[in-house]
Amino acid sequence: MTREPPVLSIRGLRKSFGAVEVLRGIDLDVQPRELVFVIGPSGSGKSTLLRCCNRLEEPSNGSIHFDGTDILSPRTDINAVRRRIGMVFQNFNLYPHMTAAGNVMLALRQVLKKDRREAEAIAGEALARVGLADKRGAYPNELSGGQQQRVAIARALALEPKAVLFDEPTSALDPELVGSVLQVMRDLRQAGMTMVVVSHEMGFARAAADRVVFMDQGEIVEQGPPDTVFGAPRHARTRAFVEQIVRH
Repeated sequence: MTREPPVLSIRGLRKSFGAVEVLRGIDLDVQPRELVFVIGPSGSGKSTLLRCCNRLEEPSNGSIHFDGTDILSPRTDINAVRRRIGMVFQNFNLYPHMTAAGNVMLALRQVLKKDRREAEAIAGEALARVGLADKRGAYPNELSGGQQQRVAIARALALEPKAVLFDEPTSALDPELVGSVLQVMRDLRQAGMTMVVVSHEMGFARAAADRVVFMDQGEIVEQGPPDTVFGAPRHARTRAFVEQIVRH
């Protein structure tokens, strides 16, 4: 059986902000249908890594291939690539004057040029997928933080992406609202969505991730199955980080 090529392939990725090197030569492959969980202390470069994967940040050096496309090539239409890489942010980024359905429909109408009827149908399906079929007419200020984040996930899913990047998707939520968002992510994993998740939800990482990547000081220190990284880490830096998590 031939192995499928990676959905995302990163080689020698470096990113500097002025004199500060935030990413120091990252190599990472993400396989189809894999859930990769990126952990590490604050300032280790996790979010910058995600943002480089769709060029919200421009890498300083290295290569990134997504679904066979060199996304750093000047010939690449990055907006076309971004339609295939969903992105879910920490702070929802919903338009307050639009309903849940309106927020999901926006890219369908403006980017994919769908007519209103088709866009409404797709938005309805996407909201149903995240458990919000009954909230399509609600405005963001009428929704809890967890519901707003699920609308943001529906917005990403509506474009039928090949992979979804999650940047701290639960960190702005009250603790009792986190579970509903993690359940949607579990459902996506069951459905075979390729996902890269930056988060502090270590219980979710243990239970749902195929692979955990530990970053520190702009480097990948260690990666492997959750049981190995959390239960028997090989590197002292990983051990110290995991022990700190357990104490908290």
